[in-house]
Amino acid sequence: MFIKVTSSGGRRYAQLVESYRNDAGQPRQRTLATLGRLEPGGDVDRLIEALSRAQGRGDAPAGSARITELRFLEARAAGDVWALWQLWRALDLEGLSLAWRRSRTELDVLACLRAMVFNRLCDPASKLGVLRWLQTVALPRGFGFDGGLPEHQHLLRAMDVIDDHADAINERLALLMRPLIDQELSVVFYDLTTVKVHGEAVVDGDVRDFGKSKDGGLARQFVLSLVQTADGLPIAHEVHPGNTAEAKTLLPMIRSLLERWPLKRVVLVADRGLLSLNNLQELAQLQAQLEAAGRGVRLEYVLAVPAARYGEFKAELQSLDAMHDAAVAWEGELLWATGDEKDPADPPRQHRLVVAHDPVVAQRRSQARREQMRELIALGEQWGGRLDAQDAGERRRGRPLSDSGAKARLYHAVKDANLAHLIKVDLHSELFQFTVDEQRLQYLEGLDGKLLLVTNTDAPAAEVVQRYKSLADIERGFRALKSEIEIGPVYHRLPRRIRAHALVCFLALILHRVLRMRLKASNRQESPARLLEQLRRIQHQTAQTGDGQLLRGLTELGAAQKELFAAIGLPVPTPDGVAPSNPEVTAPVSS
Repeated sequence: MFIKVTSSGGRRYAQLVESYRNDAGQPRQRTLATLGRLEPGGDVDRLIEALSRAQGRGDAPAGSARITELRFLEARAAGDVWALWQLWRALDLEGLSLAWRRSRTELDVLACLRAMVFNRLCDPASKLGVLRWLQTVALPRGFGFDGGLPEHQHLLRAMDVIDDHADAINERLALLMRPLIDQELSVVFYDLTTVKVHGEAVVDGDVRDFGKSKDGGLARQFVLSLVQTADGLPIAHEVHPGNTAEAKTLLPMIRSLLERWPLKRVVLVADRGLLSLNNLQELAQLQAQLEAAGRGVRLEYVLAVPAARYGEFKAELQSLDAMHDAAVAWEGELLWATGDEKDPADPPRQHRLVVAHDPVVAQRRSQARREQMRELIALGEQWGGRLDAQDAGERRRGRPLSDSGAKARLYHAVKDANLAHLIKVDLHSELFQFTVDEQRLQYLEGLDGKLLLVTNTDAPAAEVVQRYKSLADIERGFRALKSEIEIGPVYHRLPRRIRAHALVCFLALILHRVLRMRLKASNRQESPARLLEQLRRIQHQTAQTGDGQLLRGLTELGAAQKELFAAIGLPVPTPDGVAPSNPEVTAPVSS
């Protein structure tokens, strides 16, 4: 590590530079920090003076040998880890350690857990990557690892302890987070996503399985379900095998919520994949059980009807269309009867259905579909004209087109565009021909822009629609999990390690969302990722004078960084609050 002097605009600047070798073994250099402009009384001199004061040395003479021979030994990021540490303590997450207090392990599980959680937010990496990241940051005092940084095996053992006590951890987490949610009226959003995994081996109890990925295609994966409050705060999660049907996860998650949270009313909002007749029946049965047990919990739901089932309400939707102007947004209601009169176990029930129509979305979807169809029809007509010309004896350069070839090409083009139900290629005919189902096209255009929800709430239709639209917030949570926290791909093989990894990412998501909520409450536009990026520039630096004295201190906080700490309601870092970056370095001797 050395000081590099660069020139820009006729001025000279000092930079702290580190030499290293890349993965290919090639020597490279990277700038760790820009120390400031080289001029009397400039940034570099102020940094030196601050480091000297931090060591109780007073202002060092500008021309002294110790200063002129100053060497910067290391610089580590401190501000982002400090902020997460303060938020962790503010949420009282230190209390999670009570979940495994009876464990006989001598491992500092809590410190390992913190390190893995903070890494997901600062620089997400593998567990080996966590160890490399710990060597680049200055940890707050009291963080742990007093005996030295952990090894890879320590992180894996900590994950095993976490999974062994996962139920107790989730119960403790529910207790710690209760002050953050509304106890009287709790609108919760439930959704699932898929997380890709690597590896081909099969182990006992494996949660890795092949299933349809949310990102498209077939993949080996596990399914992660997530529950979130109306304020965007995650409160529960669960790991399911990769081939689990979405609808089967709903009831177990609701029962788990009611066990852990003292809720008076639950309004469950979920997407299309979770609606089934069995779920509606089981929700009604669960409500009856709660009433019989004297729980006094009102279980309500808003579930989206899959588009494939809209055909069941063809007549009702057409009657609603006739009552409203198609160019104006509207909400309507109708009833949906389910059950079997002949089956006493499944008596007939009427469910309230809410229909919302958005003319802008309807026009956009209809236009896009018609444009796709025009291109495919033009392609089919082009091939048909070519076949007619060949039959008339016209000769063209290139390979002649056959009827079977034209049918196959158009069929695959239509299928790839998901329009085989509208443009129908006659594969059984000897000649190339296709038809357009105009009647079905008009029917589909009547469904464009419509949202169909089933609910047992008594809220106005517009409020029901708005609650469902708020489900988009949980989707942002999944995007954060996959992009900023980088939950996947997962390279763990053992089910317990996969579940522990999911819990680590869930805790990281909680911190992420709390930061987001605090930034929003302060009318700040920064994202949590941008916030941590700005705070990462606060560094803990260690320098050595010519006579061997060590100087340690933090880079001076800028006004913008102080404003960010104020926005999220956390204290700014202090030199005394950050541990020495390199504990192996001998402490300095005061002059």
